[in-house]
Amino acid sequence: MILIYPVVLTATHDEKDTYLVYIPDLDGMTEGYGLEDAIHMARDYMGCSLYDKIDSDIPDASELSSIDISKSPFETEGDSFITLIDFDLSTYRRMMNKKAVRRNVSIPEWLNKAADEAHINVSRVLQEALKEKLGIIEKI
Repeated sequence: MILIYPVVLTATHDEKDTYLVYIPDLDGMTEGYGLEDAIHMARDYMGCSLYDKIDSDIPDASELSSIDISKSPFETEGDSFITLIDFDLSTYRRMMNKKAVRRNVSIPEWLNKAADEAHINVSRVLQEALKEKLGIIEKI
């Protein structure tokens, strides 16, 4: 489920290149150092806020034209502008679901012995190989 929310970003023009982030539809605030980090932090806030909500309880996004920058809690902290930020809630939920599932995998005995002697975690190697094969990149 792809969600797109309007977000107010405020550039503080400080030495850390801080951007203050306000997400009106979620009544949420965060910050980032640089624009890229601020957008990443906005997506992270969206994920944390919406992760365990049932889909019918997820707030609709406001129209971009209905957002009033002057209502941002950071309005006096710097130069503010409004943008839209997309967020894939389904992917976020999948990535946060760390429940382990037991699978029975067969490998040759000699390979199992070699992995044991090398202290290789076969489950971890299998997970990494599956992610690579499926093209799964773990980031928001």
